Amino acid sequence: MLFAVRMDVDLPRDLDPVVRQETVAREKAYSQDLQRSGEWRHIWRIVGQYSNVSIFDVASNERLHEILWGLPLFPYMTIEVTPLASHPSAI
Repeated sequence: MLFAVRMDVDLPRDLDPVVRQETVAREKAYSQDLQRSGEWRHIWRIVGQYSNVSIFDVASNERLHEILWGLPLFPYMTIEVTPLASHPSAI
């Protein structure tokens, strides 16, 4: 199942710098593991924002939910999920 997911990050300005650095490092490792597994197919930065648009290819809605809730930055995110289907004009 394919999903487009927009993630907007809003870290508190008063977040301890060490906590911020550790959380961002864990986020990077977590996302790269999922990219290597093929579940996180694409990730693009939205220019000028602390946001991304990603494409996930997962077995179920539940698996996507599990992945998103496991993101170390999840508590600081607003997430929008869009299910995708094949387009009849695609080649």
